[in-house]
Amino acid sequence: MSHVQLALNVSNIDEAIVFYSKLFGTEPAKRRPGYANFAIAQPPLKLVLIENPNATERLNHLGVEVDTSEAVKTAGDRLAQLDLATVPESQTNCCYALQDKVWVHDPDGAPWEIYTVLADSPVPPTGGLHPVPAAAASQDCAMCKS
Repeated sequence: MSHVQLALNVSNIDEAIVFYSKLFGTEPAKRRPGYANFAIAQPPLKLVLIENPNATERLNHLGVEVDTSEAVKTAGDRLAQLDLATVPESQTNCCYALQDKVWVHDPDGAPWEIYTVLADSPVPPTGGLHPVPAAAASQDCAMCKS
């Protein structure tokens, strides 16, 4: 099953976890230093909180989680055929998980990822959890670097 993902920059991870736990009536599915994600059943949503007190924007990135690496590749191929600039990433450590993904940006520059989680990772990605400009997107969790 696919889920829409909303990743937000928050100034205080602990306060944000308390708020979103109350709002959606569930505890985080994963909690790491400066990071939490919620697997919300209703409405179907994966909410990701990234502690980033210096962020000028609250939106970190958007995403669609799919079930398989093949689904990521199919989506990337479809987007490329529609002349959208794509940035594929394979076996990347991002958001405390090993992932395959493809990135695109909307006309206003909002980053979208289509991704699958291959395995959990206890370590943060190299470079941190903060987004980088679209032009710099290249390797190892391109949108999560600091």
